[in-house]
Amino acid sequence: MTTAQARVLRTEIPGPNSRELQRRRAATVAGGVASVLPVYITEAAGGVLHDVDGNSLIDLGSGIAVTNVGNAAPEVVEPVRRQVAEFTHTCFMVTPYENYLQVCEELAALTPGDHEKRSALFNSGAEAVENAVKIARRATGRPAIVAFDHAYHGRTNLTMALTAKSVPYKHGFGPFAPEVYRVPMSYPARDGRPGEQVAREAIERIDKQLGADQVAAVLIEPIQGEGGFIEPAPGFLPAIAKWCADNGVLFIADEIQTGFCRTGTWFACDHENVVPDLITTAKGIAGGLPLAAVTGRAELMDAMPPSSLGGTYGGNPIACAGALGAIRAMRERDLAAAARAIGDLVLPRLRALTTEAILDVRGRGAMIGIEFVKPGTTEPDPELTAKIAKTCHARGVVLLTCGTYGNVIRLLPPLVIDHALLTEGLEVLEEAIREHTS
Repeated sequence: MTTAQARVLRTEIPGPNSRELQRRRAATVAGGVASVLPVYITEAAGGVLHDVDGNSLIDLGSGIAVTNVGNAAPEVVEPVRRQVAEFTHTCFMVTPYENYLQVCEELAALTPGDHEKRSALFNSGAEAVENAVKIARRATGRPAIVAFDHAYHGRTNLTMALTAKSVPYKHGFGPFAPEVYRVPMSYPARDGRPGEQVAREAIERIDKQLGADQVAAVLIEPIQGEGGFIEPAPGFLPAIAKWCADNGVLFIADEIQTGFCRTGTWFACDHENVVPDLITTAKGIAGGLPLAAVTGRAELMDAMPPSSLGGTYGGNPIACAGALGAIRAMRERDLAAAARAIGDLVLPRLRALTTEAILDVRGRGAMIGIEFVKPGTTEPDPELTAKIAKTCHARGVVLLTCGTYGNVIRLLPPLVIDHALLTEGLEVLEEAIREHTS
């Protein structure tokens, strides 16, 4: 890695060259496509992003939990370079190739459970979720899909129906796909209840409003991402999974943001030994290349008719090469342990902040959220959250916000980030919090 791992500010953020590119963008790019921070990047590696104005920014977002192995990781770059020189596309549904098989073999070995598995590869997380729902409905012969409060599953028509938050994801885009139902999610910072108790409430609602015999699948993020980095109370996930198993309902784990070492294990379900029937993955799987997957029990996946799953670009050979390199990097560098070390560094520091504007600091591994409220209340404070994020951006630290109420700052650093660089980023964040809450 030759890219200097240091924060360097040569201009204001964004600088003049970025602003000029932003002017060009306004003339050609659809207004509905937004950017958190309009600085235009020329190079990235490890924990830094270099922009067109010569600034070097600390990356605490990883492209939304994608570059877990760091940007331009050599384990990804070299196999991708070789694959591009050999062939770029044939379509696996026309003439297949070995590295698609190798990715599926890795997924079978890494995802939770020791049962026989099959995988199908796609392009994006939303596409993986859509196909998991297709598989569940076909395999069970049932129509209903149960999702949760605060869920986020994508921006396509079906995944918008599955997503809880209206603005900006759903408002004005309906009508949505039918037979999607929503139940309560365990949210310890706000409900303060044991996981099993909230699970019972969710199950009672399903039983009363639907009946288990109508439910094809329950779809859940083991730790919710866009909805606010909500980690359910212990016991919630196992209770939901048990009800599914007892009633012939498929348990689908959406591990698109939590997967591939992000939470300190390969997958977040591993923390409570929950074994899903189907698991969706994307984001961190391929070091920045577009790849997604549905991995599931062999009998479910093999029940799909020929040509009912697939897509022109699904499992593209270049993306598969990147995935194999990224998985090798995660394994050889033990990035699950690296994620745990990040959590051990970050969580105590943030929890030591003394301000009534913080309702909760939560997370696992390198997936950490800070929820802001109006002091002395539990009322969300998205304005404060935005101010803190904007201050960090101006000082060269890239971080993201999220949450149903827009009041959570989320930290998703690359798992390979230098701890001195991470500490510097935390100092900027802590200073911004103190400035805006004192």
